[in-house]
Amino acid sequence: MATRAGSEPGWGFGFRPGAGIAFRLYRNFDGRYALLKDGRTNADGRADEPLLEGEAFAAGRYRLVFAAGAYFAASGVALPDPPFVDDVALDFGVADATAHYHVPLLVSPWSWSTYRGS
Repeated sequence: MATRAGSEPGWGFGFRPGAGIAFRLYRNFDGRYALLKDGRTNADGRADEPLLEGEAFAAGRYRLVFAAGAYFAASGVALPDPPFVDDVALDFGVADATAHYHVPLLVSPWSWSTYRGS
């Protein structure tokens, strides 16, 4: 069974994929977050590869940060200064490293939501 974690941000104006959103993935080690991976989403609003897989995919606490405010500003969306939604930090736990975890982000300049996808 493939074990992995992935994510795909989309945004609420017509529910388009969030292409080009910068992200950073961290793991919590004894209360301190260590950067595991960073990158940008592709044209489909997804990372080009799973964020974690194989032995790197372990039970624990993680933080996935999306630079949503910078994405909206670069997309020409008129934002207040500072933007209402800027960096979106999703703290989530992996309890079962043999399962598949998908962490979608639905985001607009005024709100965001996530859930454990399939």
